[in-house]
Order: sequence, then C-alpha cells, then structure tokens
Amino acid sequence: MKKIEAIIKPFKLDEVKDALTEIGIQGMTVTEVRGFGRQKGHAEIYRGAEYVVDFLPKLKIEIVVPDSLALKALEVIQHAAFTGKMGDGKIFVSPIEEAVRIRTGEQGEEAL
Repeated sequence: MKKIEAIIKPFKLDEVKDALTEIGIQGMTVTEVRGFGRQKGHAEIYRGAEYVVDFLPKLKIEIVVPDSLALKALEVIQHAAFTGKMGDGKIFVSPIEEAVRIRTGEQGEEAL
C-alpha cells in the first residue's frame, strides 16, 4: 500500500476529487494548510501599508491506495491539479506497512 499526499491549490479540489473517484478511490482526507515553496509568497497592500504574505493557502489531500493503483492515482492527481503556473503544488508517495478499519477489524488492503 502507498500513502499519497498532494499539496494543491484550493480551487482544484473538486477536479482532483472527481478524477480520483473515477478511478475507484473511495476516501480521502483534506486539510487546509499554509506554506510556500519556490513561490516565496507575495506582497499585499492593506490600508496603505505593504505586508508580505509568506504562507499561501493550500490544501493537503491524503489517500492510501493499493500498490496497483498508486501510479494511476499519482498521474490523475498531477493532471487534475495542473494549471501550468507556479504554486501548482507537490505530490509525495510513501509506503504504508499496515491499515486497520477500526469498526470491523479488517486489515491490509481490505481496510481501505
């Protein structure tokens, strides 16, 4: 199993969710996060004073998928989250050793 974490622009969430649903991904966790990469934030003017906004709003999507779906899920997220502009985000993939569905006690891929 693999855990896929994707940091994306907030307005891309529906496209990513729909694309993942189409390939059979049934669940995900979405967290509002703030951060920066190469973008380095930007300056804004508020009431005549300039402020530097270092941390930009993003969403972090977390899914755990069987190994057989990991590459497809990665490609689907990359395609759905793409705008071609700086700040599109990043995708991280990590191995997962075990998963347990608390309600039923199912383990491994059956728990997904």
